[in-house]
Amino acid sequence: MPAPAAADFRLCNRSSSRVGIALGYKDGNAWSTEGWWNIGANSCETLLRGDLVARFYYVYAIDYDLGGEWSGKAFMCTREKEFTIRGIQDCLARGFDRTGFFEVDTHEQKSWTVQLTESKTSQAEAGAALPPGALAPLPPPRP
Repeated sequence: MPAPAAADFRLCNRSSSRVGIALGYKDGNAWSTEGWWNIGANSCETLLRGDLVARFYYVYAIDYDLGGEWSGKAFMCTREKEFTIRGIQDCLARGFDRTGFFEVDTHEQKSWTVQLTESKTSQAEAGAALPPGALAPLPPPRP
């Protein structure tokens, strides 16, 4: 008998650099951010285990080796060291960094994999609608 498919939120780093990942998501009625997952070049990591309970997740990635970042306009709280932060308001006043995350639309699928690439795809192209279950490429890091 085949094993049941794992329903997780995964991120695959298809770049040639080590990257740090922070994740934002709705946790009940409040927002939470977590970080850092350190993912080596050409490898994958499960960020959340189990069936996904939200349609939208938010990711921020930083390139440790070449510099640059994958970011967006959804501002959430982070800090330099490992963290779990509840709430996304008043980041600076609470002693955290205010960081721009990009949105990942899972189309309400139970599992999703994001592919972090260093292609020359523009942010507009990377944000185009994808069919359910498709792998979502991320825009290249900005220096």
